[in-house]
Amino acid sequence: MGPVIASPIVEPADLQLGWSRGLSLTARILAVNLFVLALLGAGLFFLDSYRVRLIEERQSAARTQTEFLVRSLPLVPVEKRGVYVAAFGAKNMSRIRIYDGSGRKLLDSFELGEPTYVFRDPEKEPVRKIAARFIDRVFDFLVLSPELDAFIEPKIDTARAWPELRQGKAGVAHSSARFAPDLTHVISAGAAAPSGNFSVLSTANERDIRLFVRAERFKIGMFFLLALGIGILLSMFLARTIVRPLRHLARAAVKVRLGRAQEVTVPRLPSRRDEIGMLARALSDMSIALRQRIDATEAFAADVAHEIKNPLASLRSALDGAERIEDPALRKQLMDVAKADVLRMDRLISDISDASRVDSQLAKAKFEPIDLGDMIEQLLQAREHRDSDGDVNIAYARPHKTIATVMGEDVRLERMLTNLIDNAVSFSPRGSVVEISATLAEDEVIIRVSDEGPGVPEQDREAIFRRFHSERPASENFGKHSGLGLAIARTIVEGHHGRISVRDRVDGKQGACFEIALPCASSSSQ
Repeated sequence: MGPVIASPIVEPADLQLGWSRGLSLTARILAVNLFVLALLGAGLFFLDSYRVRLIEERQSAARTQTEFLVRSLPLVPVEKRGVYVAAFGAKNMSRIRIYDGSGRKLLDSFELGEPTYVFRDPEKEPVRKIAARFIDRVFDFLVLSPELDAFIEPKIDTARAWPELRQGKAGVAHSSARFAPDLTHVISAGAAAPSGNFSVLSTANERDIRLFVRAERFKIGMFFLLALGIGILLSMFLARTIVRPLRHLARAAVKVRLGRAQEVTVPRLPSRRDEIGMLARALSDMSIALRQRIDATEAFAADVAHEIKNPLASLRSALDGAERIEDPALRKQLMDVAKADVLRMDRLISDISDASRVDSQLAKAKFEPIDLGDMIEQLLQAREHRDSDGDVNIAYARPHKTIATVMGEDVRLERMLTNLIDNAVSFSPRGSVVEISATLAEDEVIIRVSDEGPGVPEQDREAIFRRFHSERPASENFGKHSGLGLAIARTIVEGHHGRISVRDRVDGKQGACFEIALPCASSSSQ
């Protein structure tokens, strides 16, 4: 089981989640899409407000018709009033009743002609009508629609039996809406004549109000169900395209965390050009880089152990021999060997420490403009004071000031140059010349260090930059170098976004030429 990775207690403000933090990503996607659809479904409830306005308009029309009858009926001869009332009721699809001043019914359009409407018995209607009424009641309950009274024909049909006529004023109609037995609307209006000699009652079964609302509700409901189905499918598709690859990436990341990097293949999703694809490729590259870093670390540790064993074995052998040998001269020779081994180990450990830290230190370093021309000049002056180069001469072509300026970390760049100059001097025969130049080529600063040594065979030009690779001149004492100098130099160059290579000298002479290319400061800052 891998170590538990601690997470920050406080998340960034833009990444914090509220009540939805316990939901999966699939549930959130589905909830958002369904919430939008729920707003569409809420349109079903707005039909009730439309129904209310429609009822009010029908009541207003009924009052207008009733008031018209109250004013027009006295203008019609008595013998023609029955025909007039019957025609008026048939024209407006309503039932017209005329009552005298005492409330007795005088005329009834249903008795004078064919009825314009007939109340339907809900018990005798088909099942679909019963289901429709049930749905009507459910929606009326959900929208808190006021309950209407039932329309009941009075047993004794007089003016006093109708609230519309009891509440109305002379010449002004009063209306009401009630439910027929099948829950359709009955609109009634009543008004008394200004003279008080008669009153008029109009009733109509406005079945189209309920039918219209049901039809519109059905259309909206069908559209809502269709949109709901499409929304669910799109939500699942979206969740599949987002959540599924994220789960694969998360599993791969867990395997890497548990130390199974060698057996993990992070899907790169090359066909995806969205953010998920970018994340997959970034994680894949990260895992590959991590695997390479782990492999390099393991190889480095093995190489370190191997390199340290050699001086340790020599040191142990010298110390063991010194204990048994009585000859002072031979004992002194063994102790000199032991001291040399200790110095070799000290040098090796110092170089190993530098090699192991250079990557992390460069990652945290703050780069500043560095004039490599000045740096090389000062470095050569210090070597000359210390007489570090022995019988080897160094020729330096000093560039103009600021031409060879790069963005970098001065201590590391100086270490890289020192390693390259030390390497060139160590391979150069006595009396030879090491040539150093720094020039500007387009947007790069090119540094060349050329020696007159044996050169580097083409097949070894990559191997010499590996850690602990050391093929020294025969004249050099064994163990003087750790084999890490060129490896450290390459790490520093690459940490400064540059490149290093070795080839034959450009002038055709024998020897090797190390070439370093670093971005110049002007191009690095763009």
